[in-house]
Amino acid sequence: MTKGRILNIFLFVFFVIILCSCDPHQVYERNVEIPGFIWHKDSILKFEVDVQDTINPHNIYINVRNSSRYKMQNLFIFVQTTAPGGSFLRDTFECYLADERGKWTGSGWGDIYDNQFLYKKSIRFPVSGVYTFEYIQAMRTDNLEFISDIGLRIEKVEIR
Repeated sequence: MTKGRILNIFLFVFFVIILCSCDPHQVYERNVEIPGFIWHKDSILKFEVDVQDTINPHNIYINVRNSSRYKMQNLFIFVQTTAPGGSFLRDTFECYLADERGKWTGSGWGDIYDNQFLYKKSIRFPVSGVYTFEYIQAMRTDNLEFISDIGLRIEKVEIR
């Protein structure tokens, strides 16, 4: 096989993988790594999203990645959403990372588990512009251990 043919096969496979991995509903997704797996109570995770679609409904998710060494069943997060005009909404959101028997939820292998929690369902953004989402851990401990990543996902709801 020639080098040119190998390169063509590689490029074809690369583009197939890229095209198959695209999610047509995803508007925004970003995950932030928590340094040293320790989320300090004063550490604010900030996500800025430029929203232009005020017509279609959207789902908003909170992504959580935790270690199996996490000592609690749940995770409380303070969520503040600020609209382009400065109005804001504050919520306390609970994420169940393990069931009542201690079995981890979500998907994972080894020591790490991924969860995606529906935060807001089928909401319409009232105005276009940059929305800011801020997360603060609300677990009554200064240093919350064994949370490795926190994220935000916004996706367009498919209307049937």
